Amino acid sequence: MPSTRLVLPAGRRRRTRWIRSIRAVYRDSLALWREFRGPLLAFLIVVFGGGLLYGELRVLAGYPREAYLNLPYYILRMMILEPPSDTPPAEPYLIVFWYLMPIVAIFIVGRGAADFVRLFFDRSERRNAWEEAVASTYRNHVIILGVGHVGLRVTRTLVGMGFDVVAIDSKIKPDVDDELAQLGVPIIVADGRDPSSLEKAGLPQAQAFIACTSSDQTNLEVIMRARDMNPDIRIVARMWDDQYAKQMKQFMGVQAVLSASDLAAPVFAGSAVGIEITQTLHINGVDYSMIRLHVEPGSFLDGGTVGELQEANDMDIVLHGRDGAVEVQPHNTTQVKGGDTLVIFARHDRVINIVERNRSVTKK
Repeated sequence: MPSTRLVLPAGRRRRTRWIRSIRAVYRDSLALWREFRGPLLAFLIVVFGGGLLYGELRVLAGYPREAYLNLPYYILRMMILEPPSDTPPAEPYLIVFWYLMPIVAIFIVGRGAADFVRLFFDRSERRNAWEEAVASTYRNHVIILGVGHVGLRVTRTLVGMGFDVVAIDSKIKPDVDDELAQLGVPIIVADGRDPSSLEKAGLPQAQAFIACTSSDQTNLEVIMRARDMNPDIRIVARMWDDQYAKQMKQFMGVQAVLSASDLAAPVFAGSAVGIEITQTLHINGVDYSMIRLHVEPGSFLDGGTVGELQEANDMDIVLHGRDGAVEVQPHNTTQVKGGDTLVIFARHDRVINIVERNRSVTKK
């Protein structure tokens, strides 16, 4: 099968990766802050707010006013069971601080330690947060729902063409996870039918959405949400049911509804009769095919020029190969000889006729 590669300037992509990495670290730091902000905020309020209160209570008890910078230090000392001064206070409201601060410290540290242990042993939670942080930095990317056999191959192809890709799947196999990591594709492990999952994948900023799950109903439901969230996004769907396919094209503005079996059928059929079909297109109700053909010596192709053969057979010879040399869009005066390799594009019925006439020589 033919492959296509979009080549992007390497320097620009390196700069983009650096900028994206910085933005991802920033967003991940915000996510980490959200995880620990409760204990941290409580600690800061107790140390600074409690310090101010303790200082005012000392003044109320008749002690000289302490410098404000010393008050948080007093609270910290009380938290670790050390008195702020050698002489214990006699006032009950100051004694409360001496006994209350260690308890508050244990509570705050305990909350923070619990969150840390939870994140340490549940690595997937931090991993998901990082993947979401990376995905949030993408713009004009492609989102793929479902990274099974079809979705993973689509992902490989898009990455090979130079496009940014974000994947969504409710479950991820370890080998698929490893390959996505090697490809640099962030994966949102969540139910794609949940709008928040599409939001995390950056659907409002994406240029295309591909539904690749094996469930027509799931694809249909997510496509409806995707179209609602981004009316201008290009949508491509994998479908088994022809009725679903027609409805999606007609009512939801899906640009392409593809079936793996429909795409593979011409290739299987061509292989059965010795035709190597590399591409099939359906345009305005007409099927067009691109084939690679070995010119049989003595066939109607042998001895003709590219221009003559194209004119006489209503076809386009897009590539000519001979003895290891390849010419794309060969000149009309190039002569075709037996043993040459041609890549021909034409209507499917014309392709069948060309192949049959080329093979008829070997049948005599």
